[in-house]
Amino acid sequence: MPIPYTKLVIEHFKNPHNVGEIPDADVKVTEGSPACGDMITLYLKIDPETQRIVDVKFKSYGCASNIATASIITDLVKGKTVEEAKKITWKDAAEALGGLPPVKVHCSVLAADALHSAVELYLEKNGLIKENEPTTVDKVYERLSHVMNPETGIDVVKSKIVKSVVVDSGIVEITLNIPKTSQFADNIKEEIEERLQYLWDIREVRILFKE
Repeated sequence: MPIPYTKLVIEHFKNPHNVGEIPDADVKVTEGSPACGDMITLYLKIDPETQRIVDVKFKSYGCASNIATASIITDLVKGKTVEEAKKITWKDAAEALGGLPPVKVHCSVLAADALHSAVELYLEKNGLIKENEPTTVDKVYERLSHVMNPETGIDVVKSKIVKSVVVDSGIVEITLNIPKTSQFADNIKEEIEERLQYLWDIREVRILFKE
């Protein structure tokens, strides 16, 4: 039996809005992975004076629900301030699409997660986070769960290449269970640094590889 998508979902799936990249984006994040079935990369361009999102683009891999949700979320956030964008949820996106089949609701969460991660990263990069909670090992693992291992298509925590995490005196030291010569080592290192280096109480991120 076909999944009963609304006409608006089908329209956004067939003709998604704001698809592409922003070469000079202020922030770029990727959520999900091909191994899980859905992935989205979101780009935001933000006016530093007004804190308004002046441009937004996305690239996505996944089902109709995932692509349609990403499309409508980019419509919803354009022109909003980052504080207003933080409040947009997957429920807002689903409602704007006229509803989603219950079996596909989880697919709509990915685009909302990408939006929230992008806003959070922008605020951290610009020192605009108001609630400064100390960085803990658990928080580092949570951030690492958003870094994909290209070799497996799932995140670096689930793919079990994170051997240890130590947080001490503003330094995060992460030991990875892959050699520095791995073809994906530089990419993974760069993504980890991007996720952690702007935390308010972190002054250095050290990535160590297996000898």
